[in-house]
Amino acid sequence: MAETSTERRRLRDVVPDIHLGVWPTGPKNGLTDVPGVLVNTQEIHDDKNGVHTGVTTILPRRTWYKTGCYAGLFRFNGAGDLTGSHFLKEAGKLASPIVLTNTLAVGAAYQGILEYVTQNHGDPELGIGCFMVPVVAETFDGHLNNLAAFAVQPSHIIKGIEGATSAAFKEGNSGGGTGMICQGFKGGTGTSSRVVQGLPSGTTDTKYTVAALVQANFGSLRNLTVTGVPFGRIVADERAAAGQPPPEADRAKEKRDGSIIVVLATDAPLHASQCERLAKRATVGLARTGGYGQNPSGDIFIAFSTANHVPIQQFDDDPAKKIDPFKPRVHDIQVVDDESINGLFEAAADATEEAIYNALCMAETITGFHEHTVEALPLDKLKAALDRYSYR
Repeated sequence: MAETSTERRRLRDVVPDIHLGVWPTGPKNGLTDVPGVLVNTQEIHDDKNGVHTGVTTILPRRTWYKTGCYAGLFRFNGAGDLTGSHFLKEAGKLASPIVLTNTLAVGAAYQGILEYVTQNHGDPELGIGCFMVPVVAETFDGHLNNLAAFAVQPSHIIKGIEGATSAAFKEGNSGGGTGMICQGFKGGTGTSSRVVQGLPSGTTDTKYTVAALVQANFGSLRNLTVTGVPFGRIVADERAAAGQPPPEADRAKEKRDGSIIVVLATDAPLHASQCERLAKRATVGLARTGGYGQNPSGDIFIAFSTANHVPIQQFDDDPAKKIDPFKPRVHDIQVVDDESINGLFEAAADATEEAIYNALCMAETITGFHEHTVEALPLDKLKAALDRYSYR
């Protein structure tokens, strides 16, 4: 594996005065700014076998197997997979880690979640101690990674669940984004967050965080737009003027277009329908960067709220814990008034947009499977273009 040694920086570090919406970022400008949310990224490299892939593990909370979150799902274009989507649609609840990986690793990731549960929260009779449907999403990294090696194993997922933390995590060639390609350049994992002023009740002010994590593997160079500047066209025109062919990344996408997975998290109290509406706003952020949801692209967005603790069915024989399924039981929750939700919608769009930029800016050039090389986005050219054309 060959990677660039040039220092990679997030977009705000490349252009410090850039305008990326009206809402401020959280302290880490990432998904783990949402209190309780934990993330782990793992990269798997094996030059001999052409393996360059990985796994991103997201825990909505440490006790995800006991108390779930309200969640919603939006499919912008469905040429991809997110397991557990039927239950998410049916019940509006997330009761699983969210694992992001490559297309052929979905089975191993699914098994890994179940192995973790049976080993740590099992039941002697049923094998599993709680109701759950694993949530695993994928994008295709077959240009840089030897998918047929099936490098991701259930043990990687167990390690990810056990190792997830609230710390800032590596972007670019990291986690499930290790082998991904985005808009003519090396893509991968990116994240960003926004903080929105709220007024939950009475007169006490509070702040809510909305954050995005993306696995960016979509699009073509000619469509790449950064804060309104057609940077992809600028680069494409320069290449054409110099007699250079289109980048290898674009040629790879002609065979198999990519996808993007967006995970949105918030501590604002949203019910399932509001989470689905929040997930839809990721489309706005994607569109700003030049994503169109092309026919073979799997553009799938999931949003969850950590504010309410939703009970998850436990397979426990203790009579004191049993619930009569024929006697409706009230569970009190808090929800945001729909008339005051617009700031959260804006934050979701802005965080998604910036997360994609961070994936591109942090990713490094890599030579992978069959000696395929995908170049990193040139930060010096990006800064020059934004300094010249963008309004700040």
